[in-house]
Amino acid sequence: MAGTVIEYLKKYGDIPFCEKPLNDVDSLALCQLSYLKFDGMVSDVRHNGPSVTLQEIAKRPDVEQLFGDVRFEKENRALFEGLLSGRRFRNMKLNCYINLVEKEWETQFSAITFILDDGTLFLAFRGTDETIVGWKEDFNMAFLNPVPGQEYSVKYVNMVTGWLHQPFYIGGHSKGGNLAVYSAMKCAPFVRKRIQKIYSLDGPGFRPEVLKECHYNAIEDKVVKLLPHSSMIGMIFERDIHYRVVESKNHGLLQHDPFSWLVKDDHFVDVGDIYESQKIMNEALNEWILSLNEEQVRTFVDTLYQVISASQADDLITFTADWKKSMNAVVTALKEVDDQTAEMLRGIIRSLFEIARCKVKEELTATKKTRHRFKNTKRAGKAEEVRPDPAASPDATVTQGSAARHAPKLRGSHRQGRPG
Repeated sequence: MAGTVIEYLKKYGDIPFCEKPLNDVDSLALCQLSYLKFDGMVSDVRHNGPSVTLQEIAKRPDVEQLFGDVRFEKENRALFEGLLSGRRFRNMKLNCYINLVEKEWETQFSAITFILDDGTLFLAFRGTDETIVGWKEDFNMAFLNPVPGQEYSVKYVNMVTGWLHQPFYIGGHSKGGNLAVYSAMKCAPFVRKRIQKIYSLDGPGFRPEVLKECHYNAIEDKVVKLLPHSSMIGMIFERDIHYRVVESKNHGLLQHDPFSWLVKDDHFVDVGDIYESQKIMNEALNEWILSLNEEQVRTFVDTLYQVISASQADDLITFTADWKKSMNAVVTALKEVDDQTAEMLRGIIRSLFEIARCKVKEELTATKKTRHRFKNTKRAGKAEEVRPDPAASPDATVTQGSAARHAPKLRGSHRQGRPG
């Protein structure tokens, strides 16, 4: 029976990498681990400090900070505990962490390096969250080039591999997948030769001219692109790129959640292709975008953000919590947009509503199950007091001063030697 990455860790978590090399499911585990808040726990990439093991982090008094993202707190806890439970990841070393926030350019950039027990490295780029700003960033990365996050990713790869000289993998989920591919295309040629594989887990693609200019064909054989059935973000500009489609236990665009991807034994459950209806919508959006110049594309993305922001919602759940209010605001905002742009925006907004509708349904189902279990326990005379979890520490981010758009700087120490 198929499970998820959590079940995979239970079955294979005690087999070290020197006996069983890194596979696709391992890449998902590490890419998702990069979402945790390691601020202050792992050496900053700019300081060239010592490495720390996952086990050492688990013993820290401030370990709760890791789970500051309440949206996936339960799943991230299960992932962290699963990684800790066996030899495969327990003593894995972590280093070269960075978490930048550039408000001026609406950019968040975060990456971390994992040193596996067989000596290889995995450079993981963090993706976006479910906020409206996060979705805007995904669209910006695919439609406009380059964005600051992409330039940061190249600096990061060149810097880390200048200290650590082992063969390495690069990967990321969502936005992180785009950064992984971009940094592999643009890093120094002698660095590129050391790349084993490049993982893009439902990450947005690139405009055709970018792939050509950046010599994508030089890394094409190393790219592993994984998408769920109803992929939207991962299918942006994915016309001629080879990809594999994995089964998900979720519906609609909620399949973007990597915790929903189904795993059997040590591999994903592969399926035929993207749903036809989703492919038609994606192709229409891609063709329309390609007909616009850069200024028109920028206007489209800004308009999408402004239309959705008219609802005053910060994330997708809030966006549909009072759907009548949100839709009234959206309809009013769309009146100011030309017909063709408005039609494309309506399609995207319908998809966002579908995501949030499914998410709310899942949360209601989980609440009902919890209440049912409590009632059964109470009848048996064994009701226990339910206490809320301690509040997680707020996300501490490293905010760098406003960076020049076309020359971001990730400055590291010039000391010799590699992080330990």
